[in-house]
Amino acid sequence: MLTTKVGLQMPTGMAYDEWERAGRQLAGVLDSSSWWLGDWLRYGKDHYTDRYQRGIQAVGLSYQTLRNYAWVARRFDFTRRRPTLSFQHHAELASMPVEDQDRWLDRAEQGQWTTKQLRGAIRAERQGGQLPRTPTEPSRRLEVPGSRVQWWHKAAEQLGVDFEQWVMTTLDSAAASALDDLAEHTRPVAVSA
Repeated sequence: MLTTKVGLQMPTGMAYDEWERAGRQLAGVLDSSSWWLGDWLRYGKDHYTDRYQRGIQAVGLSYQTLRNYAWVARRFDFTRRRPTLSFQHHAELASMPVEDQDRWLDRAEQGQWTTKQLRGAIRAERQGGQLPRTPTEPSRRLEVPGSRVQWWHKAAEQLGVDFEQWVMTTLDSAAASALDDLAEHTRPVAVSA
């Protein structure tokens, strides 16, 4: 692979597992860079107070973005950062006391929560609700136009069924029907002589 400031060139004929591994590595670099920039900014503020602003301008990112990175990095000592969780997981907890941060980091790590699940669990606890279920299988995201989602919500509501359950049941039913049709059309036909 060739990386440049403006892109990534992938080799022809790259195997799927290599492509997938590259994606994980790129995502890791992106997540790590938030920590790196936060730590870089903290160091600069402590050591170069007279040239701090000039250094920030040299990076070319917005001051607020860098400040957020530094704030999260300052709230989590290097030894408390969880490599299995993203920078964004930590950012969700940065305003909490240290004990609460650690408790939520433990929960998110054990439950393999996304940041959305973590945010929902915090909200649920504050409202006296239940924690989110830990997924048994990895979930995937599907981009769908909002008008369709509204239409599907209406259908589930008409049936008095939970929206997510309705989606899963409907898709499972469609898949089973399609696979049955395929199997029926590919069965050998017996011809008698």
